[in-house]
Amino acid sequence: MNLTYQRINLRLAGEFRTAVATRTDKQTLWVKVTHDGVEGWGEAVPMDTYGQTLESASEALRDMAALLADRDPFEVEHIVAALLDRFDGQRAAVCAVDAALHDWIGKRLEIPTARVLGLSTKCIPVTSYTIGIADPEKLADRVRAAAGYPVLKIKVGTARDEENLAVIRATAPKAVIRVDANTAWSVDETIAKLPMLVKYGVEFVEQPIKPGDADGLRRIREAGHRLGREAGRAGSICPLVADESSVRPRDVAALAGCVDGINIKLSKCGGIREALRMIALARTLDMKIMLGCMIESSLGIAAALQLAPLVDWLDLDGHLLLSEEPFEGIGGAGGRLALGQGIGLGVRMHPTLSDNA
Repeated sequence: MNLTYQRINLRLAGEFRTAVATRTDKQTLWVKVTHDGVEGWGEAVPMDTYGQTLESASEALRDMAALLADRDPFEVEHIVAALLDRFDGQRAAVCAVDAALHDWIGKRLEIPTARVLGLSTKCIPVTSYTIGIADPEKLADRVRAAAGYPVLKIKVGTARDEENLAVIRATAPKAVIRVDANTAWSVDETIAKLPMLVKYGVEFVEQPIKPGDADGLRRIREAGHRLGREAGRAGSICPLVADESSVRPRDVAALAGCVDGINIKLSKCGGIREALRMIALARTLDMKIMLGCMIESSLGIAAALQLAPLVDWLDLDGHLLLSEEPFEGIGGAGGRLALGQGIGLGVRMHPTLSDNA
């Protein structure tokens, strides 16, 4: 099996700001495995949050290429396990190889990857559409531009959070709203904000505090459930979902009783195989599951979509934030993503790019 990779710069349609960063573009890595005349593709999005860079991921992929030279892609379970054992700190790179292997297997068998996994992507949740931090006037414009999406994920973490939520709710009175603080709040601040989040009809809050504070998450969850009981509601008044605190399977077990749900991202956990383990464990622990993404092309989104039938919430909009989409194959409207009838991951590189790949 031959493995090659290339760096890609994805340009955003506009400035995208969170509580921790502002971006106008995003660099990723595309990985290609070739075996018996069949190609498989995957995408890696290295995250500095976890000590990953393009350089470190590229170095890992160079080493992986040598390790995989004599392997058969059908050995995906053993291959991914071995890569995670050796490259645990480079899970984005492992994710790209994992996706490429699953793409290869589907193409070799001439069926969609979801069918290889015993799944169908015909009936999946609606994806949220993310609105970055901005001043109220720009926020209103962005919400109006996203009118076709019934579920909005709002980035928060500034002194104007309540003002911004008021603007968003007034602009989109029927939208489902979720908020993501990207670790910008403290425990006490989050607890104090719960009634405000409920006021604006927020469905859940994602990762309000820094990772590594399971007790803090537990306090927030307990406060939400206490307020829920006082309001005569079952469960939390505003459920708590872990993102940065939920990286790999062992994190899921550690979060039992601390959160109401987890956000699984393939580039974060290491790919489809690890995501399946996290999903199974979360279900055992009665947690809700969101399948999320980074800013990435449809190549990365397509890999995640294979698992969409297994989760409660989708946040697979990274490709929708790009000025140009380099891959074809994901359609749909109104937040309902749809893969075509293509084999493997179901996407193909745009013809204007494929000659140079």
